[in-house]
Amino acid sequence: MLKIGIVLGSTRQGRVSPQVAEWVKGIADKRTDAEFEIVDIADYNLPFLGTTDGTEPGIAAWNEKLASLDGFVFVVQEYNHSITGALKNAIDFAREAWYNKAAGIVSYGSTGGARAAEHIRGILGEVKVADVRTHPTLSLFTDFENMSEFKPQDLHLDNVNAMLEEVVAWSGALKTLR
Repeated sequence: MLKIGIVLGSTRQGRVSPQVAEWVKGIADKRTDAEFEIVDIADYNLPFLGTTDGTEPGIAAWNEKLASLDGFVFVVQEYNHSITGALKNAIDFAREAWYNKAAGIVSYGSTGGARAAEHIRGILGEVKVADVRTHPTLSLFTDFENMSEFKPQDLHLDNVNAMLEEVVAWSGALKTLR
C-alpha cells in the first residue's frame, strides 16, 4: 500500500493550513489505493539550516518520516509571492529521502497561491520529486470566511480528486526506481 504524506507548509501560529490539510485528507481517505497522513513540519522543531551541527533529533525524525513515504501532497500558502521560509527550510533538511517520489500541490492565497506553487515546483525538481500537473488553487476571498475559517467551494472537489489520482499513479510508478 502506498503511503502519501499531506505536508503542512506553514508553522506560524494562527495558520489555516491544518484546516486545508484535514479537508484534503477527508477526500483522500475515501480512496482504497493508498494511505494518507498529515505531516506537520512544526512537529519536528527543525532549526534553521546552517545554524546547527545537524544532531538535533528533529532532523533525523524528519528524514525518517520522509523516507517512509512514497509521495506527498503539499499544502502551500503564498507568502510574498513564494512559499514559506519554514517549508523551504524543511525541504532543504533532506536530500535522498525525497528522491524519486511524486507530489501534488494544493495552494491558497489571494491569487490562489499560484506563485507559491510555481516556486515549489522548481525546488521539488531539484530534490528529484516529480510534481503532478493538476493543482487545486484556493482563494482567501472565496474559500475562507474572514480569511481564517476554511469553507471550500464544491467546485474544488474534482480538482483534488484528479490531483490525488495523479499523485497515487506517479508514486506507484516512481516506487519502482527506489
